[in-house]
Amino acid sequence: MLFYDSPNPAPNPRRVRIFAAEKGIELPSKELSIPAREHKSPEYLALNPRGQTPALELDDGTVIAESVAICRYLEAIHPEPALFGTTAKEIGLIEMWCRRVEMIAMIPIGQVWIHTHAFTAALPGRNAEWGEANVPRVADAFAFFDRSLENREFLAGESYSMADILLLTTVDFATFVGCGPSPENGALNRWHEQVSARPSAAA
Repeated sequence: MLFYDSPNPAPNPRRVRIFAAEKGIELPSKELSIPAREHKSPEYLALNPRGQTPALELDDGTVIAESVAICRYLEAIHPEPALFGTTAKEIGLIEMWCRRVEMIAMIPIGQVWIHTHAFTAALPGRNAEWGEANVPRVADAFAFFDRSLENREFLAGESYSMADILLLTTVDFATFVGCGPSPENGALNRWHEQVSARPSAAA
């Protein structure tokens, strides 16, 4: 098994690193440099035609791409501690919050990143006006998660889960991009400080 990784600030590979750290899984890995466009090399595109990291190559040659799919595979072979839930209720709630992080927060953050950040200046088709138009959508997303965390310790229930991993990496990436949470997002910032103190957050 070989994990194709990229260093911070790339949020998606970090999701898998945190997930593996929470479970105590050692993942043999190969780091690909995004600035050097190693993820667009012919060799890597043969493994993952999307040309994105992360990807997990299994011993039989099967390649699983997409961060959440990789984590679901790891959960299946290392079920404890359960980070996707065990009861029907837990599984449903964690899935709901994972999808909310992806759709409500990560989509507009990605648009700000692609269309306004200096790191992506060479990408074709950039539209700074569209990127800036997504900044209020990011603020609205963080206000939503702030309200959601007002009376709870973790996002999807009573224990740390994949939903917390997704939101943690999303908040940190947004902060890198320059559209992180407001100081007014007190509950979100309290939650962020708490989950950032977990040893796995350093992964």
